[in-house]
Amino acid sequence: MANGVLFVCHANLCRSPMAEYAARRLLAGRPVLVTSAGTDAVEGLAMHPYAAEIAAETGEDPASFRSRRLLPEHLTGATLVLTATRRQRSICTALAPAALHRTFTLRQFGRLAAAVEPPVDEPGDPVQAAVAAAALARGRLQPAPGEADDLRDPVSGTPEDFRRCAEEIDRALRPLAALIEAPPYALRRDEAPSH
Repeated sequence: MANGVLFVCHANLCRSPMAEYAARRLLAGRPVLVTSAGTDAVEGLAMHPYAAEIAAETGEDPASFRSRRLLPEHLTGATLVLTATRRQRSICTALAPAALHRTFTLRQFGRLAAAVEPPVDEPGDPVQAAVAAAALARGRLQPAPGEADDLRDPVSGTPEDFRRCAEEIDRALRPLAALIEAPPYALRRDEAPSH
């Protein structure tokens, strides 16, 4: 999965699908493939109705979305893995140890990405360059309290709980979008992928 971002939560019904759709909106026009999966997902379920309402606001129709269970190949094929919680991050790195240095919680990565400047001498894969920049910040910044890295699951909550979760996702994703859209990563028109 070149330039691939994978979002992971528990059941792939609420947090990771909302993150997937939000990231597609924020990264529209960039050569980034965005997907999601769940560590304990049941294959083929529709998105939670409240999550689907929020996903529809991105302009895409979430009716065709179906949950998928996380597999090691999803992790090894992704350039960046963003999980909803520290527990899911641990599951991901246990399933695919090679993905350790490119696996973060979503909120952790947002904090790290917000603290760095995009490297000016890194052509090529913009997601990979963003991961490298965040990994450098990981060693320089004070760690946040553990619970600050977890995104609360709204599954049994109200529409407002889903809305708050979606807002947290959006806040965490904006620094990633800013890193990827920085001028050093801009594709020349003749390099843009055809659709």
